[in-house]
Amino acid sequence: MSTSGRGLHGQVLESLGPAITAGEYPPGSVLRTDELAQQFDVSRSVMREAVRVLESMHLVESRRRVGVTVRPKAQWNVYDPQVIRWRLAGADRPGQLRSLTVLRSALEPVAAGLAAKNATAEQCAELTECALGMVAHSRGHQLEGYLIHDMAFHRVILNASGNEMFARLGDVVAEVLAGRTHHEVMFEDPDPAAVTLHVQVAEAVRAGDAVRAETLTREITVGALQELDILAPGPGETDARTSSGSSIR
Repeated sequence: MSTSGRGLHGQVLESLGPAITAGEYPPGSVLRTDELAQQFDVSRSVMREAVRVLESMHLVESRRRVGVTVRPKAQWNVYDPQVIRWRLAGADRPGQLRSLTVLRSALEPVAAGLAAKNATAEQCAELTECALGMVAHSRGHQLEGYLIHDMAFHRVILNASGNEMFARLGDVVAEVLAGRTHHEVMFEDPDPAAVTLHVQVAEAVRAGDAVRAETLTREITVGALQELDILAPGPGETDARTSSGSSIR
């Protein structure tokens, strides 16, 4: 659920949500709506609306005579695009990127194989258009333009799989790709080999070659995981952002 353009309670959420996901309010913390309303200089009704949104994300729960309690991380709706966005903006960005990219590596190759069997002519054409758009924006530091086509490409793959569970993860994958771009977890230009892989996936889907579509997509996701070792190293790992070469998948 996007909080942009939602008025005062949206502004409250853009401060309170990231604070909760960053651990500034640890699980079990009790938030008093009256105190929060005063802190954010909003009415209690605005604060209650913000709390309802946080409840829908399973970040907090309201208890009568207790207040608003922050839930354990294990109970959060970690698939909510807004929760993903907040977590990517926090200190645990490398860990969040890695868990999401592992998820991608598990599901996207299978989705691509299914897409090769189930994609409509319209979806095949759309996939090709997205791949060509990625090619057109792959040089000259056009990362925002590249991102638009990259997100659309992967959304088409998930939708074309014919599996409604995969299709519903389109927003999750889009947040992973957007998060890498907006938080500069990448090099300045995409790797030509990675761009070519997307073109080849589109061709495999159009040809109905499920094995090739799955294999190529797995190569894309494995490469994305390897890039995290360079661009978003975990604790104790060396940040090799300045090493030679360029890549984004």
